[in-house]
Amino acid sequence: MPSHVQQIDIGLHEADNYKEVAAGTRRIIVILPHSFTMVHVEILPDSQGLHAERVKIVTNISSPAGVGPLKELEGHIAAGAIHDSAERCDPPKCQEETRVAVQDDLYDWIIDGDGALEHPKKIKWVTGPAGCGKTAIMGSLAGRCAANGVLGATFFFDSWSASIGRRRKTTFVTTIARQLVEHRDDLKDAISNAIEKNPSVFEKNLHVQLEILVLAPLREVALQPDRPRLRGAIIIDGVDECEAEQYHIHDGSRANPPPARTNQQDQLEILQVLQAASLDPSFPFRILIASRPERVFRNFFDPQNTPTPFAHKLDLHEDYNADDDITLFFEVQFNRLRRQYNFPPSWPPPGTIQALVKNASGQFIYAATVIRLLETVHQEPPEALLKAILATGATLKTTSRPLEQLDALYSHILKSSPNPPLSVRWIRGINALNLTFMILPYASNVNLLFQTDPESNETEHLLGNLHSLIRIPPPRDQAMTKYSFYHKSLFDFLQDPTRCGNQQKLYVEENEIDVFIWDRFVQACMRGCHTQFSFPDNFLKFLACVPDAVNKGLAIPCSKAHLTPASAAWWVSLAIAHKESNTIWWIFRGAHISVRAVLNPFQSMD
Repeated sequence: MPSHVQQIDIGLHEADNYKEVAAGTRRIIVILPHSFTMVHVEILPDSQGLHAERVKIVTNISSPAGVGPLKELEGHIAAGAIHDSAERCDPPKCQEETRVAVQDDLYDWIIDGDGALEHPKKIKWVTGPAGCGKTAIMGSLAGRCAANGVLGATFFFDSWSASIGRRRKTTFVTTIARQLVEHRDDLKDAISNAIEKNPSVFEKNLHVQLEILVLAPLREVALQPDRPRLRGAIIIDGVDECEAEQYHIHDGSRANPPPARTNQQDQLEILQVLQAASLDPSFPFRILIASRPERVFRNFFDPQNTPTPFAHKLDLHEDYNADDDITLFFEVQFNRLRRQYNFPPSWPPPGTIQALVKNASGQFIYAATVIRLLETVHQEPPEALLKAILATGATLKTTSRPLEQLDALYSHILKSSPNPPLSVRWIRGINALNLTFMILPYASNVNLLFQTDPESNETEHLLGNLHSLIRIPPPRDQAMTKYSFYHKSLFDFLQDPTRCGNQQKLYVEENEIDVFIWDRFVQACMRGCHTQFSFPDNFLKFLACVPDAVNKGLAIPCSKAHLTPASAAWWVSLAIAHKESNTIWWIFRGAHISVRAVLNPFQSMD
């Protein structure tokens, strides 16, 4: 190996998202997307003259002494994706006595299948549009299966999760394998032995991981006589929320980089892995896959496109009339509100529940949003709010578009803000910061960043009427709690110009959100370099990372706010003090690549 390449082996704790290592007289921050027990890196001096090093992650190396195979497996799972995890402490769930028929039909299929003994169909697709209750049904069903001893494993993808393991495919098979360990000692031993014989399994693709960690151990235990038969369900929810894992850098530094992977490619890979499992005779479980009816799923489960016999799909919107369940939901919730506000027995007026059920068009999210709007502290009393909701629905023409009433409800709520366009920028900016998992977008930090006056009450002014859409932490908790949102359908609405544009005037282009965050970042830096103003330490650490949340190539050219030399120097000092040299490195690297792109044509003419 060349003498100018420095090798370093470092150990990482599961909770770390970066590790500082020594490199001569400088410090290198190694940022990793996943949990590693040990990692081998190479640090190379930059060949283009920048005063920074390039860090190359080469491979995982063997575990330190004393770490067993199952402990190694534990470090490569997404614990938050399991149905009863701490991360899912308050998951969507079906109200008692609702969605009973759907849950019963799915449970019966898990226990009895479809009656085909010779060639059982082991995969069933549960689908429906956003807001129809898929995750609530899968969560409730998982709890029922667990209580009755027929739950194999679960994985709940979530594109909003701060845990990257719930947003990508990387830990999918390992998380399933970790749950199978709990079923029988012989299966536990078989999986442990498989890891010991194949220590590099965690770096393999999903199909290889499935064979080594799941199928081969299941075949091994299937050969053992006089053992109880494994059975039950593998429940996978939200596969349509899986984001693509990228294996190559796409930053303009290569003339012809490999194409970036798409979300659909990784989602299809997960489906193919589950299909391979279902076709193995030793695989004893039935697989439930819940997702929206996106194209990759429609094509995969189309009988004309695959020879694999799937069980008949279950479409929550077409196969079940949710009106009775939504009616029951409204009756229970209105009874509760009537007691809470001491309303007379005649409230709500006759016909109200029927009108709301019709407006819901089978979307539970509509019903849940109406109730949250009525029960949150608001300037208007619940009676007036209810009248306004009914009036909004009555003005719409009857169409075949089931989300029209939900769109109208979202528009009505957002327009109750004194400045709806700015509120939308706040909402989408908060979401962008939340998805940048390496930073700490606690509510107090977001407030300081976005408010034009740090000492104003702009947050309450803009978001005070939007509690039915946003979980706003109480003031005492905002220093350690993030803003969160009740349902992803809000962003489906806000990101679709055909739904929130036109007359609603609530649509904001993606690059405008980057510009908004960048403008507020520049504003904060301008304040920070003035000694008469002092930011809290927690906010300074957050501010050091904010550029990571922005597409700087889009934001900076379009922004009218520019860092002064003094404010730029202040932020660089801040980033160095908070060990954010990775962020600085990427900013300077981007500038370097841009300059080289301009100079290279001229150099070729020499």
